[in-house]
Amino acid sequence: MSQWGTHRVKSKRTIFRSYQPPTMDYSNPNSSRHVADVVAEQIERLIVDGVLKPRQALPSERRLVDKLGVSRTALREGLKLLRARGIIETSQGRGSFVASLTGRVEMSPLMYLLGSQPRTLYDLFEVRGLLEAESARLAALRGTQADYAIITRRYQEMVAAQGQETSQSAHAHLDHAFHLAICEASHNPVLVHTLRSLTDLLLSSVFASVNNLYHRDPQKKIIDRHHARLYNAVVGKLPDQARKAAAEHIASVCGSLREIEQEEQRLVRAALRLQGWK
Repeated sequence: MSQWGTHRVKSKRTIFRSYQPPTMDYSNPNSSRHVADVVAEQIERLIVDGVLKPRQALPSERRLVDKLGVSRTALREGLKLLRARGIIETSQGRGSFVASLTGRVEMSPLMYLLGSQPRTLYDLFEVRGLLEAESARLAALRGTQADYAIITRRYQEMVAAQGQETSQSAHAHLDHAFHLAICEASHNPVLVHTLRSLTDLLLSSVFASVNNLYHRDPQKKIIDRHHARLYNAVVGKLPDQARKAAAEHIASVCGSLREIEQEEQRLVRAALRLQGWK
């Protein structure tokens, strides 16, 4: 087992405890509003940093009051600001939770068009190659032990599922989770949220590779070898090797899918000729 396998990841409790709320002048009549702004900004920072994720419930009001060191009134004003900005949502019986920051992707005409056209699959692989190669390089440069513990956990979950009766959809989600964990270790929130906004589209490319390549033993062995190489380069803090491993992995999967597609087209053409079609 990797040296990172037994490392305990910091809990949200530890993260909240490390935050030191600013000292406020409560004699100032405008201080309540100022504290509300600070509350909103702190929660926004936790969301941007990926500590609080889309659709995740916020800690209880009592816990937030305690950890942020503000009054209940200031907290509620801060949450009100976040609701107005569309960053959090509140529903009866569920409390407050982080909104789906990218909106309803499934209703976006652009996302529908991109997902409905088979040719865009290879465009997606091109985007993945660009973003994930740089993600891997940054993860190797900036990752912490906690990041590597999460990456290790996702890698081990992906490997363990291969020896079990696991659906292709489950395999695809585990594969995607491994790559996303590497991206999160880049500590570039713009990069992370860009990839998150493309989750549904990227999952289609992962599912294509799982569906078409995992049952082909030679291709599956190549994918497993690439994943292992990528994992070892990232947790081994080898940025150039990590970037190269991620780029080669995406290029190899894309190339294999093109070969399968071309083979199927040849079979169709040959069958039509055999039947007498021109």
